[in-house]
Amino acid sequence: MTIRNVRRLSQAFFLGLFLWLCLVSTLGEVWWRLRGWPVNWFLQLDPLVALATLLAGGALFAGLLWALLTMALTILLGRFFCGWACPMGALNQFIGWLGGRGRKLKERAARNQPHPAQKLKYYILVFLLAAAAGDILGRAGQAGGGVWWLIALGLLALAALAVWQAAGASRRARWGAVILAGVWLVLAWALNGGGIVSGSVLSGLLDPLPLLQRSVSLAILPALDNQGYILGAPRHYGGAWLIAALLAAALGLNLWRPRFYCRFVCPLGALLGLLSRWSWWRMAKREAACRECLACEASCEGACAPSGRLRWSECVLCLNCFQTCGDDLMTYRAEPSAAGESAAPDLLRRGLGWSLLSGAATVPFLRLGGGLARDWPPQAVRPPGALDEARFLARCVRCGQCMRVCPSGVIQPAALQAGLEGLWTPVLNFRIGNGGCLLNCVACGHLCPTSAIRPLSLDEKLGRGAHAGQGPVRIGTAFLDRGRCLPWAMDRPCIVCQENCPVSPKAIHTRLEFRPLRGGERAVSRVEGRKVALSGPALQPGALASGDYFLRVEGQRLRIAANGDREVELASAEGPAAWRAGQAAWLEVRLQLPYVDLAACIGCGACQHECPVSGLAAIRVSAENETRNRARGLLAGAGGNN
Repeated sequence: MTIRNVRRLSQAFFLGLFLWLCLVSTLGEVWWRLRGWPVNWFLQLDPLVALATLLAGGALFAGLLWALLTMALTILLGRFFCGWACPMGALNQFIGWLGGRGRKLKERAARNQPHPAQKLKYYILVFLLAAAAGDILGRAGQAGGGVWWLIALGLLALAALAVWQAAGASRRARWGAVILAGVWLVLAWALNGGGIVSGSVLSGLLDPLPLLQRSVSLAILPALDNQGYILGAPRHYGGAWLIAALLAAALGLNLWRPRFYCRFVCPLGALLGLLSRWSWWRMAKREAACRECLACEASCEGACAPSGRLRWSECVLCLNCFQTCGDDLMTYRAEPSAAGESAAPDLLRRGLGWSLLSGAATVPFLRLGGGLARDWPPQAVRPPGALDEARFLARCVRCGQCMRVCPSGVIQPAALQAGLEGLWTPVLNFRIGNGGCLLNCVACGHLCPTSAIRPLSLDEKLGRGAHAGQGPVRIGTAFLDRGRCLPWAMDRPCIVCQENCPVSPKAIHTRLEFRPLRGGERAVSRVEGRKVALSGPALQPGALASGDYFLRVEGQRLRIAANGDREVELASAEGPAAWRAGQAAWLEVRLQLPYVDLAACIGCGACQHECPVSGLAAIRVSAENETRNRARGLLAGAGGNN
């Protein structure tokens, strides 16, 4: 078996494993649904997830230590992950191979030539890491942030070293980047934190593993599973078309250029490319001179110019050049290539500066609207266990795992409910799923790979046992829209919200009220036992037979059991015998008007889901009184639940 076929088998295995782990990230009774499978393993292997959450949140979730294995093997072997294990890379390579079928060797070699735009992924990486690192610099600027000063200085030193290596021979670029980082640190100290210098994990938007995980879980599998066999029930996710379109674009561009996403966009590939700068083993030519037949160039997946001065940071170890070289000049060894190599990308000073500055400035500018201050968006209801918004955005990688595992399907990818910074982060939509947030479910927090949603116990969520003193976890509060509520606005009996409220004692209670119907003022025409004929416009037969309608005459109110177009039949014969023709009568409806007990409501959304008013529900949950941020009490400035 050739080494290329071994690599293909490896790619097929890891792609199949990835899809299998996406498939089993579902709660259910079938043996393959979430039975201890390591469903976050690929995300945990991702060094960019680990580094971005460390920079933004100041902590590293234990499961992300797997990323050290990827980094260590990259330093040892080169970008093996891109060529042998990355499921997105496998898809890109396969589609690029399809696009190259039938093309002549020179044409395929031309498509695989190095392109200046391959630097773009390194600028994207710098932008994303700068956006994440603002929080560490903010901590360094705060009083008593001595430890964070050391961390910040260490990270800046590493960044300066990477820039020093990446900036080629441009001394001005190197020193310019170092000075720029120093100015940034001084500004962090001068601003003394204050929320102006802040960080957020935006890498999940373009990191290939969260991108593919999100696309498969929220778009591909729901589209293939209309009957609910895989997911347990048909699933719908808001904005799934945009998620699918982004994946389709990333894969479709491979028909134009092989591994387009890997070469030009992928920030994870850029990070691994920088790490491969120090790799012990590498692809190399045994001799500098060759026939220049271009066979290696035609099959090169990384566009790393294997026939000449090898661009080692771009090599994805596809080993196609090793397989196709007819003169056996390509090898894999510890010594550099005989034809020379470029171990690091030749990045431009201006590009690095703009990437660093724009990344550092993006998050503070996104927050100038006050989304994390007083003008926070109440429509962004986060899952139970979500950290406060700033820390949540510093950890969430938008992988979609919490959305996939939610048994009721109410956890949805945000569009702009939480602002542009919160794109595709989880929010609750109680109308699109098949229920509210279930009281006895804590699945989302136990599957979150970065603890943006911290794992809760049932006792903590429900406020039982040792947690009884702090009460249940609140994710928001339900509010009645009396202009849309059937009993309040339309004189129609309805207590669906109260009936479906799952907490005990119920957070929704009712108050009884009798209201005359529109056009309900009548006169008694005739009385025959329990049947009373009425004057006035004709009635709709059977419309008053629900048990909620009454006839009132002379202070007596009797329930209507049935009705025709001109008469009603009462549930009791007592009273009507004394009624006489010509007496005034009123048709009334008994209404149980719902009220929300703010002290008992936890914002589970069962009432909103079950509300019979289509479209905009008459009772809706918003994030006021949420446990994760006591400053978001119902009354502005109250600083707690009310």
